[in-house]
Amino acid sequence: MTQLKTEEKGEQTSRLLVILSKGTMDMVYPALMIANTGATMGKEVHMFFTFWGLDAINKRKVDSLKVAPVGNPGMPMPNILGMIPGMTAMATRMMKGRMAKAKQPSVHELFKMAKDLGVKLHACSTTMEVMNTPRETLIDEVDDVVGAATMLSLGEGGQIIFI
Repeated sequence: MTQLKTEEKGEQTSRLLVILSKGTMDMVYPALMIANTGATMGKEVHMFFTFWGLDAINKRKVDSLKVAPVGNPGMPMPNILGMIPGMTAMATRMMKGRMAKAKQPSVHELFKMAKDLGVKLHACSTTMEVMNTPRETLIDEVDDVVGAATMLSLGEGGQIIFI
């Protein structure tokens, strides 16, 4: 990984770009945990939210993200059972219970922590246009709305993680 020089401090830091394309609880938590850990380690961290990843930064959805049991190989049940009505709600309750038992913060709390740590949050302009998502629907923690070229430049010289 390429090291970047921080001009103000003269210290070495590295850059991390986390691209989130899915808006389910079991995808958003790892993305935020990786971003927050990177920022804690002194990395310059950017998160880019595209396609269903926009759900994670939507004011109406951020506190009610779900876990989809269908097609989720980590679920402790046969995949076909995930299609039964009510299984998404059950899987979501199960995940929220596990997170609470482990004393993990909520998704929205993780976003607030990310901002406190200096993580920059970027929404995808093309996805917002395609999904007809106005800027006002995004959580306050979002820094800006950018396109793919800007997103790629944010990751240049560093690690890029796609979730």
